[in-house]
Amino acid sequence: MFPDKIYFEPDSLNYELGGLLKEKYKDIPWIPIESHNKIDELRTRPNKDFPELKRLLVIGVRKTHNYVPNHKVSDYLVPYTSSGCTAMCHYCYLVCNYNKCSYLRLFVNREQMLNKIINHQAKSAKDNTYEIGSNSDLVLENTITGNLSWTIEQFGKTDKGFLTFPTKFNQVDPLLDLNHRGRIIMRMSVNPQSIITRFEPGTSGLNARITALNKMCDAGYRVGILIAPVILTDDWKQLYSELITILSMQLSEKVKRTALVEIIFMTYSFVHNAINSEAFPDAGKLYDKDLMTGRGRGKYCYKNDLREDGELFLRQQMNEKLKEMTILYIV
Repeated sequence: MFPDKIYFEPDSLNYELGGLLKEKYKDIPWIPIESHNKIDELRTRPNKDFPELKRLLVIGVRKTHNYVPNHKVSDYLVPYTSSGCTAMCHYCYLVCNYNKCSYLRLFVNREQMLNKIINHQAKSAKDNTYEIGSNSDLVLENTITGNLSWTIEQFGKTDKGFLTFPTKFNQVDPLLDLNHRGRIIMRMSVNPQSIITRFEPGTSGLNARITALNKMCDAGYRVGILIAPVILTDDWKQLYSELITILSMQLSEKVKRTALVEIIFMTYSFVHNAINSEAFPDAGKLYDKDLMTGRGRGKYCYKNDLREDGELFLRQQMNEKLKEMTILYIV
């Protein structure tokens, strides 16, 4: 049963959510820490312990609230109620940023964070879209805290703006009857099932994700699809052709009419490779020096000619099988 241990900032217990979590997990060991950002005994653990670290939960108070302008599906990337995840996707950019410390961190000052979004929107002449899930998976987090349900209900009481978040999880039933007023956008990340099994352990399966997406759309939510990250395995064309066929067969007509599609090719890093080699030695390699090139310090992406071929192939597949859907961007 998750979690095995909880590391917490003592101040977090002064918040309502902190108290609720303390009661919920009263039988789990609680270990006080000075800062959720610096837990030395975890940072110094060897790479092979990465799966064990994912069994830990960290609870604190978010102190950084900087908004980052964005120009894809949102206007701003917004720090929100969690960072990290219990899943162990082998390419996760949080692993690159935080090394082994991409375990789930919960922040209990949710009222402060949501009020800042509401106040920021109130000062704007246009309806902004705020990305609240760029550092975590809020559907997964909601199974622990109820924060996403709470956020949707509270934001639904206001009159301006939109919130958006991506997910790889299917536990959306608690969201279906909420008063979202059409101002919440859930974007479901999909990949071929064999890619999910090999490189996205701990996440929901493809069919479950598609079912959840259809449910949310039927409940009046705005929805989107991320084909992400596209991973160029030896048989990638067959896999992604089959994926798009499955989407064409299983997505509801409403999703096909309304959802925008984002397509993102995988980026990787030296840090990922070091951790995965020791933590998941049987999973297969994501780094291939013949396919990839440097992209900044210690980071890799697919070579331009391969990425261009991939983009052409995916556009052709979408045009043949899901021509009613709009591709927002491919990167």
